[in-house]
Amino acid sequence: LSLTFHFLFLIFVFGFVLSTAMSGPSTTNTMALLSKWFHRKRATVLGLNVVGGSLGGLLLIPFGMYLLQATNWRVTWIALGLIILVLAVPLAMLFIRDDPAQMGLQPDGDQAPPEDTPKAVANRQRGVFEVDRWRDSFRSPPMWQLSAAYTVCGVTTGIISTHFVPYAIGQGVSASTAATIFGVMMGLNVLGGLGAGILADRFGRKNVLAAVYFLRGVGYVCLLLIPGTAGLWVFAAFAGFSWVASVPLTTSLTADVYGLRALATISGVSFLCHQVGSFVSILFAGFLYDLTGSYTLPFAIAGFLLFPAALLAFTIQERKYSVRYQTAATAPAGD
Repeated sequence: LSLTFHFLFLIFVFGFVLSTAMSGPSTTNTMALLSKWFHRKRATVLGLNVVGGSLGGLLLIPFGMYLLQATNWRVTWIALGLIILVLAVPLAMLFIRDDPAQMGLQPDGDQAPPEDTPKAVANRQRGVFEVDRWRDSFRSPPMWQLSAAYTVCGVTTGIISTHFVPYAIGQGVSASTAATIFGVMMGLNVLGGLGAGILADRFGRKNVLAAVYFLRGVGYVCLLLIPGTAGLWVFAAFAGFSWVASVPLTTSLTADVYGLRALATISGVSFLCHQVGSFVSILFAGFLYDLTGSYTLPFAIAGFLLFPAALLAFTIQERKYSVRYQTAATAPAGD
């Protein structure tokens, strides 16, 4: 990007090369990788993974802005690229392994089962709907429930990421105040992502996932019903705690139900649904605003959709389908 000399070159590098490069360390891949290493506290670990991404943004964005003001955009892109090459790439090559078996380890650091372990006991970790091919996951209800709810997640986060600040300014707050509220919302992602993972390991994935969607829906209701700055702050609290919380919960539940063999692809398909929802909602919200002169209708639609999404998540029969309840004699509550 620092070598950009033409608008078409910028589109190619930023739209294709950079997007392709970012797909490697995306949450879809990193969480599929971590799911192989951790079983019992999987949701907590995946929550930490999401939190790491949020913290990276909180640190690098101000750093990038400082460099941009102190130098220019070419130097800024060079510096950010060097950070990746000098820090991220060596750390990944030195420490990351695809599977604990490559290092002679077991998930969660457990001891390997004795060689004389009965085959029935060894195979009990295979879930009811565990699949070897991602296409087979669509033959069972949980995949449709998770994907539909995740689409709504994309709808509701996409609208806010693009239209919240203009909406806040339209409510009479200054641009700096609107940006501050949005920044606080993003900061709360750290607590929300980690807290949701810890709770999901204790109370069941689908219960916490349903609560996340429900609370985000309540946030939208507050945004529309509470006037002025107060409504914006209340929404920031609800949305901040629930924004990225759905990501580790969806992936951990997917891993528990469908296994690890096709997890990365299955999660990628679900995330595609999320991104399609986000793309459509951003355009649709802008269209409705141009048509009506207000964000009330698109925000109301987004908020309404979250309650059916919560119901879809809650009605997943986790105790019946999740491998967690196939293997553990004392499992956390899930239904």
